[in-house]
Amino acid sequence: MDDRYGSDVLAAGWRERGAVQVATVPATQDLVVEVADDGFCGAVTRVQGGTVELEDWKGRTRLFPLGGGFLIEGKPVRLTAPQAAEHGQRRTASGSFAVADQRARVALPSRILVEGRHDAELVEKVWGADLRVEGVVVEYLQGVDLLDELLAAEPPSARRRYGVLVDHLVPGSKESRIAEAVARGPHGRHVRMVGHPFVDVWQCVTPRALGIAKWPEIPRGTDWKTGICRAFGWPHETQADTARAWQHILSKVHTYRDLEPALLGRVEELIDFVTEPAAR
Repeated sequence: MDDRYGSDVLAAGWRERGAVQVATVPATQDLVVEVADDGFCGAVTRVQGGTVELEDWKGRTRLFPLGGGFLIEGKPVRLTAPQAAEHGQRRTASGSFAVADQRARVALPSRILVEGRHDAELVEKVWGADLRVEGVVVEYLQGVDLLDELLAAEPPSARRRYGVLVDHLVPGSKESRIAEAVARGPHGRHVRMVGHPFVDVWQCVTPRALGIAKWPEIPRGTDWKTGICRAFGWPHETQADTARAWQHILSKVHTYRDLEPALLGRVEELIDFVTEPAAR
């Protein structure tokens, strides 16, 4: 017969035998957890005074006491206040080592071009510190259709290269046809066009960062941003509503880890292209 207490009733640790071990996890920024009691799921936004604030995918926030009663991927955990970061060489949001006391370099003639303001804001938030050190300016186009006009007005060269980031660069798309035409044209040598496969740069923010399982599917024929706002239960009637939705999404981006790899690699490729020695 199995003796649950062991042969020595006075042995140390007999109370803990058979108990479920609960992991202790620091409540770091953007950690996604579930509240065991009521199923509320959200990302950590703040830890203060023995409490943790969680924000769900609809932007609703609630406070909970630190300690037990939380789940991560279905497993119970105890949340604790995160330790103060150790002193050492600081990293930028892109993961690069920060350059102390480095002034922004005079801008290079080369540029990185993106399709819209949201794209530019996202690139700035994650890679801004790196770009200022390198002297690279990010400019936005009001659509990739205007690229030919820009190249004609300010032709690229070995010293003025253009890296272009576009949305939805997939085979057979309008964007892919434009990229192929530019590559074959007279400016192809000094222009690098890359893109991610998503409909909009919003989708380059990972679902994990937003505290959701996945981005909603929007039916064809529906304005994508409007459909996203509607699916999340956010106001969606005006351009101001869309702008507020984007600012909420952007606020969840803190480091490169909050972005999809399909975007990360492409931006790094453009930075390398426009900062090659021949482009200086």
